[in-house]
Amino acid sequence: MRKNRLRTTALAATALVAALSLTACTDSGAAKSGSSLNGSSSSADNTTNASNASSTSDSSDASAADNGQSSDAKDSGTKAQGGTSSTGTAGGSGADVGNGERAEVGQACGANDINWSTREESQAGGYILIIAKAKPGITCTLPGTYPVVAFGSGGIEARPAEHSVGDEITLSGKTTAYAGMNPKTTNNNDGIEFEDIIVAVDQGDPNPESLPVGAITVDKPIVTNWHTNPADAVPFS
Repeated sequence: MRKNRLRTTALAATALVAALSLTACTDSGAAKSGSSLNGSSSSADNTTNASNASSTSDSSDASAADNGQSSDAKDSGTKAQGGTSSTGTAGGSGADVGNGERAEVGQACGANDINWSTREESQAGGYILIIAKAKPGITCTLPGTYPVVAFGSGGIEARPAEHSVGDEITLSGKTTAYAGMNPKTTNNNDGIEFEDIIVAVDQGDPNPESLPVGAITVDKPIVTNWHTNPADAVPFS
């Protein structure tokens, strides 16, 4: 009976040792497995970090390259614009007519571009000759029609003595234009007396000039077109 108890105790002890050994092996294996997994995870993390670093480096390099290219393109564009500006400056003013050539743009005369004067003439019953010369350094064009000649603020204006349109006249240097104005075309005692006339190149002229002419009686006045010969500016009624 005692031997059976000893045998049973020995068997129990052996079983306990085996169980402890199995537990130790399992824990050791788990530890080794965990270590291996951790190592793999660490390796994967390192690989990911390396990949991210490489991607960041490549992105930075690409960005730098793009910035460099953009900077070069910007510099190139700036240089191109500078070249165009230089060419425009070298080309001078005027209108571009192609083949790198430019032509002067014509300028219409305004009353303030002109040195005005008047002269009294006796031909055709008497009239006022209006004389126009361009101011120094100015080149401008008079229309082939008549100047606007007004008297005072009552709205009296000279009517055209000619019904056709002549050639434009370019004023420059010594070139002179003439227009003849007859202040009275009626054979009666009617009329209003003025000592000045108001002259403009045309209806759109914003700067008309007031010219002294002496005492004249005005009634249904007329005025000729602009002419380069004063003999053509006689206002026959």
